[in-house]
Amino acid sequence: MASHGLSLGLATTYISSKTQLEFGFKSKPLLLASRALRKSNRVSLSVRAMGSSASSQKPERIQEAGSIDYKSVSDEEWKKRLSGEQFYVARQKGTERAFTGEYWNKKTPGIYHCICCDTPLFESSTKFDSGTGWPSYYQPIGNNVTSKLDLSIIFMPRQEVTCAVCDAHLGHVFDDGPPPTGKRYCINSVSLKLKPKQ
Repeated sequence: MASHGLSLGLATTYISSKTQLEFGFKSKPLLLASRALRKSNRVSLSVRAMGSSASSQKPERIQEAGSIDYKSVSDEEWKKRLSGEQFYVARQKGTERAFTGEYWNKKTPGIYHCICCDTPLFESSTKFDSGTGWPSYYQPIGNNVTSKLDLSIIFMPRQEVTCAVCDAHLGHVFDDGPPPTGKRYCINSVSLKLKPKQ
């Protein structure tokens, strides 16, 4: 669509220039309109020169072409991509032992990403010491974390938290966290990958 607009603009500029030559630049409104069109075409061309193209103006197409439907990846494929412990926790809803995970006491600034699909899940600025032995956060990044009822322990219903993109099991969320949210996202270190701030 953008490329059609550009070619239409070039054609209009060509016609306007030809008309100006025929009329000897006597028509002031015509001259101003022609200059405006040429200026807008220069802007369009400079955007193209910076690496943009007609297809890049529709990011949804690029996303569709390069995106992976992580929720349809088979267990066999996950086993190839993940370590045994990562697969057990992230894909089979397991839990690492308290005070054993890599990040439970980590204070490095950065972003914690999903171990399966690399989606950014938690910022280090929302991490707090819950005393539980698991990394705890009071807020996820955007809508990248979802929650659903977990009835795996009959007498203790909990809210399981998963990655919104690949459905990886992350941990559980509780209502005993600090302000401003009052939430405690209790997450398995093995489900995460920290990317430190540069």
